[in-house]
Amino acid sequence: MSDLLTRDPAARAARRRACLLALVVFVLLCGLSYGAWWLLVGRFHETTDDAYVAGNIVAVTARENATVMALHADNTQQVRRGQLLVEMDPATARVKLEAAEARLARAVRAVRGNFAGADTYRAQLAQAEVTLDQAKSDYDRRKAAMKGAVSGEELAHAREAMDTAQAAVNAAQSGLDQAQTSIAGADVAHNPEVLAAIADLKSAALVLAHMKVVAPVGGVIAQRTVQVGQHVSAGTPLMAVVPLDAVWIDANFKEVQLSDMRVGQKAAVTTDIYGSSVIYHGHVSGLGAGTGSAFAILPPQNASGNWIKIVQRVPVRIALDPAEVKAHPLRVGLSVSVDVAVRDTSGPLVAGMAAKSMRADTGDEAAATIDAQVKKIISENSARAP
Repeated sequence: MSDLLTRDPAARAARRRACLLALVVFVLLCGLSYGAWWLLVGRFHETTDDAYVAGNIVAVTARENATVMALHADNTQQVRRGQLLVEMDPATARVKLEAAEARLARAVRAVRGNFAGADTYRAQLAQAEVTLDQAKSDYDRRKAAMKGAVSGEELAHAREAMDTAQAAVNAAQSGLDQAQTSIAGADVAHNPEVLAAIADLKSAALVLAHMKVVAPVGGVIAQRTVQVGQHVSAGTPLMAVVPLDAVWIDANFKEVQLSDMRVGQKAAVTTDIYGSSVIYHGHVSGLGAGTGSAFAILPPQNASGNWIKIVQRVPVRIALDPAEVKAHPLRVGLSVSVDVAVRDTSGPLVAGMAAKSMRADTGDEAAATIDAQVKKIISENSARAP
């Protein structure tokens, strides 16, 4: 019986119609389902797989000309902020510091001598003024004496003595003025010559402090190029520190996807390294100030030659949840996929002012020690000899 039905053309046509109808119904249901999803959900999402993990790559450079003596960190190792990374040969810097200390001591003694010289001229001036007063008194007495009681020669000698005393006063006053030009308005510690020597000493102390290079921020060491025994110049890159706890996503969306994108919108991020099982939750923290091509090394010249319109992409920064990044660390440059929910368009189109700044640890902790050393040198060279 089944063979008869199979051979019956009408039965076969009915079966084909039934299968075709079922297929059409299935396709329509799928289309309706997708259309409903797009109307209710899909059109409020923008996605891209042209997105990558980005982060700060903090360069560690030499601050002085020196020879590398020791390395305390290598690629892939994690370091904390302020940790010692590289030690330079401090011999030359230490000699320069000792020379600066000697110059400061010499400057203090010289200024002290200027103060003593001023005191000497001040005493000479006082003595000359007393002598002048006596000479004036003698001259006035002789001049006021009765005619014939004092000879003209004696009066002339009194006049000469007064003039001599006046010249001595003028000379002492000139010497005092000259001595005071280098000490007026300041004590020994604030004298210009001493301040210049203090500046030289602090500069030498900082050079010595720079012989120890520390990590400016916490993170993972990368791009170490320096070797032990290598002589480096100031500004030479030694290595880099990448703070992996502060990475973000740069998602390059097409310009046609940005009409409803706003700062603060929620974003879901999946990575190739962990797959779809790990989803990072973040938000749009800012939209780029220009397209990628605008900041390229060789930007396009669309005003010359033939022109073909190409849809441009704008980098959109996605901030991630630090707890999720800590649980599943990311590396700079990894490929990711980003899905931004653009239903809520109440946010701003441009990010606000910077809320925080990054500050590096330079390792210059010798300021207090330098100040103490300066005070000690000034005190030791300002005291009177026993």
